Amino acid sequence: MGPLLGASRHPRPARRLPGAIADGRGARVNTSLGRRAVAEAVGSAALVTVVVGSGIQASELSRDIGVQLLANSLATVFGLGVLIVLLGPVSGAHFNPVVTLAAWFTGRRRKDGLTARDVAAYIPAQIAGAVAGAIGADAMFDRPLVQWSTHDRSAGHLWLGEVVATAGLVLLILGLARSDRAHVAPAAVASYIGAAYWFTSSTSFANPAVTIGRAFTDTFAGIAPASLGPFVAAQLVGAAIGLGLVTAVFGRPAPAQATPAPLQGEAEPAPALP
Repeated sequence: MGPLLGASRHPRPARRLPGAIADGRGARVNTSLGRRAVAEAVGSAALVTVVVGSGIQASELSRDIGVQLLANSLATVFGLGVLIVLLGPVSGAHFNPVVTLAAWFTGRRRKDGLTARDVAAYIPAQIAGAVAGAIGADAMFDRPLVQWSTHDRSAGHLWLGEVVATAGLVLLILGLARSDRAHVAPAAVASYIGAAYWFTSSTSFANPAVTIGRAFTDTFAGIAPASLGPFVAAQLVGAAIGLGLVTAVFGRPAPAQATPAPLQGEAEPAPALP
C-alpha cells in the first residue's frame, strides 16, 4: 500500500489512469498497484455477479428466451456503467484482460503508460474476481456454489461473433481516448455491450476473465469449459484486429507532453469539455 496523504515530504507524482476508461472528467487518482488490483478484482466480481445473477433471475421469471436475454442485457448495461463510474478513477475500470493488454501495448513506450508489472497484477485479479462473482451469484440464488456449465458454445459462427464483439470493444475504448472523449466511456462502453448482446451470435462475452468465470455456473449465462479455449482465442484475435482498426482510423498516439504533477492524492484539473 502506498503512503497516506501527507505521510511523505516528497510524494510521488500521480500516474495516469491505466487504459482509456476514466472517471468521466479526466481526473486522476494516485493509488498503489495493490489498490488498483483490488479494484479490478472487485469490479470483475461485481460484473459477473450482475451477468450471472440477472440471467438466473430472468430464467426463473420467464420461459421466453427473448425476455430472458433482454433482462440479462439491461442489467449488464446498468451494472457495467455504474462500475466504470465508481472504479474508473482507481484502476481505469478495465475488468477485462484484453483491455488491459491493449492498454499496455499502446502505452508501453509512455512513461505514464501501463507497465508489465501492472498487467501481471491486473489479469489474475480480473480472473479471480470473475470466478468469485459467478460463485457469489449462485450462492444468492441457492444454487450449487461450483457447478460446471453444460452450455456448449462450440461453433464457428459464435467464435466469429466474439471476434467482432471484442474488436469493436477495443476500437471503442481506445478510440474514445484518441479522440479525447474518455469522459463518455461509462455510457458508451455499457451501451456498446448492451447492443452487442443482440447483434452478435455469441451474445458478446468479449472478455476472457468473464468467460472463465461463467464456466463455473450451470445457468443461463454459463459456458461449458470445453468451449473456453476457442472463445478466448477468438477474443484475443478480436483484440488484435481492434488495435489495428484504432491505428487505421485514428493513427498513432502523439508523444506525451510533460505536465506539472499534482500533490499525491489530489486530482488534476478536469480538461475543458468539447
